Amino acid sequence: MSISHHIKIIGRGKDGARALSREDAADLMGQLLDGTVTDLEVGAFCLAMRIKGETPEEMAGFLDAIHARLQRLPATAPTVVLPSYNGARKLPVLTPLLALLLAREGLAVLVHGCETENNRISAQKVLSALDIKALTAIQNAVPGQVLFAPTELLHPGLKRLLDVRRVVGLRNPAHSLVKLMVPVVGPALLVSSYTHPEYLQSMTATLTLTHTPALLLRGTEGEPVADARRTPAMDAFAAGVATRVQESQAGPLAELPDLPGTAPEDTAAWIQRVLAGQAPVPQPVAQQVAHIVALTRATFPKHVTDAATPAAHPA
Repeated sequence: MSISHHIKIIGRGKDGARALSREDAADLMGQLLDGTVTDLEVGAFCLAMRIKGETPEEMAGFLDAIHARLQRLPATAPTVVLPSYNGARKLPVLTPLLALLLAREGLAVLVHGCETENNRISAQKVLSALDIKALTAIQNAVPGQVLFAPTELLHPGLKRLLDVRRVVGLRNPAHSLVKLMVPVVGPALLVSSYTHPEYLQSMTATLTLTHTPALLLRGTEGEPVADARRTPAMDAFAAGVATRVQESQAGPLAELPDLPGTAPEDTAAWIQRVLAGQAPVPQPVAQQVAHIVALTRATFPKHVTDAATPAAHPA
């Protein structure tokens, strides 16, 4: 097969390109994921979409193709999905802390991701330092437990599409799609993040169109965790409607939290201290946890019990 007829539509430059329908976008992404196209066509797709930009309908179609092919984790209890693809450069990556705090509230937590840049520290390295190893096979999501699924386990073709960035030096739609997909069969709440204001608009439109239960915020260096220094705005999505549940913190900071170094071992040791009550949970992260728990209870009232289950990986 070939995607040349799709390239002709999206590849005519910023002013001449047209948007694909949701169905055509699903067909295009499906062929990319299945590996039925040439490397040249993959490169043409990435560059064309980088110039044109993605519409919400195209993103929804891309997600349709991804969800039809993903290996998903079965879940009978509400599962929080944390996409972790940015890692951290200047600040410690605290996605594992968020995951463990949510597990302590009795929620199942799935972190998924892979390294997309060599000069950043990934959440996977911190999770490994906390003795949470990457899955090698699909298993059930369990309340009170944190699981980490590498992207290649969920779908190797999606990992290959992400890796194109290392060759051409530019992001492509896959880097946004992994933050919007839900690799769970069962009740799931997505916690996603953006780095720039334009992505807030596009991700909001896509989450609204796909009716994905979610919490969206400007995360720490692109990770789905609130900046420990200042509370960001947070939007909740339910039944295709977005609601601002947290306004961004204004004014000067009264004090800065005592954060660890960025090395995985340092971050892991500090997270263990926080979980043991020897260091405080940063207030923005605590607020994010509260919003996620409340949103999960409101979205899946029949699945949530009042009793919290201890985390499977206590510190």
